Amino acid sequence: MRIKRDNFRGLRAIGAAISVLTLAACATSALNASAEPDDQNELPPLINDGFEGESALKFDWPMLEIGTGQYEDGPTGLTVLKFGKKVNAAVDARGGGPGTVNAEYLKLGYTQPELDAIVLSGGSWYGLEAATAVNTALLDDGYRGGHWNNVGLVVGSIIYDFGGRRLNEIYPDKRLAQLALRAAKPGVFPNGAFGAGRSAMNGGIFGCNARSGQGSAFRQIGDVKIAVFTVVNALGAVTDRDGNVVACHKGTNWPETLKASDLMGAAPASLQPDWNGDKDTQEFERKNTTISVVVTNRAMSPAELQRLAVQVHTSMARGIQPFASEFDGDVLYAVSTNEVEAGPGMNLPSMEIGVAASELMWDAILAAVPPQQVTQPKADPDLVIPSSTLREYVGTYKFSDFASLTVRLEDGNLVAEASGERDVFQITKAGPRRLLAAMQDVFTVDRGRYPFSVKFTGDTVIVNPGRWQQIGHRVEHE
Repeated sequence: MRIKRDNFRGLRAIGAAISVLTLAACATSALNASAEPDDQNELPPLINDGFEGESALKFDWPMLEIGTGQYEDGPTGLTVLKFGKKVNAAVDARGGGPGTVNAEYLKLGYTQPELDAIVLSGGSWYGLEAATAVNTALLDDGYRGGHWNNVGLVVGSIIYDFGGRRLNEIYPDKRLAQLALRAAKPGVFPNGAFGAGRSAMNGGIFGCNARSGQGSAFRQIGDVKIAVFTVVNALGAVTDRDGNVVACHKGTNWPETLKASDLMGAAPASLQPDWNGDKDTQEFERKNTTISVVVTNRAMSPAELQRLAVQVHTSMARGIQPFASEFDGDVLYAVSTNEVEAGPGMNLPSMEIGVAASELMWDAILAAVPPQQVTQPKADPDLVIPSSTLREYVGTYKFSDFASLTVRLEDGNLVAEASGERDVFQITKAGPRRLLAAMQDVFTVDRGRYPFSVKFTGDTVIVNPGRWQQIGHRVEHE
């Protein structure tokens, strides 16, 4: 019997939905497994993480659906914004290295609504796969087709979340993107280290190297709805409305209340790795991006949408200092869902929408920074651990093909040394570094500017246990 194409698509969509629910339910337990995945296809996905959390934004807008996907083994992730019908959009790109898919098409200014979804992703250039994957899913699921007036259009932008922040090169891929799309739901957006912002950071230009994430805000004025979303992976530092730097691993002689204006005013000295005598300050990574979206239900012309994009994007320099540098690849999409008609005296002028959206975007930038950062436990000099226990921790632990940690027992003390191509954060290839016991299975190093700790459990070692932990698997016993 031949199955009709529409019925086949329906069955496939149902199967995809069941798969999403199963994967989401199993993700947490799978992440705790001790076996190391052989390749990216074996990574357990985590879908719509944080949707039930206290930090999630809840709002009423059925037209706009959000889905997120994460690989906690990275960690890295992506965020999908799907619209209930084709919408109009514009783009404003600035900075030295924007990474986009199909964004140039939006600059042509066509009046016909054509955009179906926006994908924000980690994984640098490799993460752009996520945007095309969402587009093909729209076709595969029967939501879009091949006729010229029904072809799907998805745009996407990426952030750089590799380098010194994690010890692997896992990236958001086709599988993860399509799971997130099919799990998208209206009215909720998780703020913090979720989705595309899973391994985002900010403030690297000053050596802050603080964790950030994705943020959002919403406001309704009469019939007009405005929602903003941003993934803050900025070279500059997130700054509040009082001018304070929101999160920073501060230098030794820095004040308790740190003003962005103090750091900016002390440049170029404040941009140097050893400013104020901090020898272990890491040089900032010259790959940064803040990717953002502003959506309104008010109908707008292409010119109005373009000006909205420019106005809101420009305003973000208040909340991120500095902004749009040559080492950033900042992109902002402005979208109109055309649900509220425009006309004299009917609703807000586009300029006033831009003012409101600009303030909302500052709220979203602040919401992107999680309240908890990576911390370091205190070493306990009175703690005595038997040599037999210490010997259980000895061995070489592999994080990826380029990052390994070798732990040895020397003169009754544990020492560690990076044994792969790259350093393991504060444990370098320059030579062994003594590990100081904080608990029976948790060790740290002499306190520097940046926190560091390891936890041994079975045949794994967890570096910086917590939200951004890195897990290494023992491959050699000494």
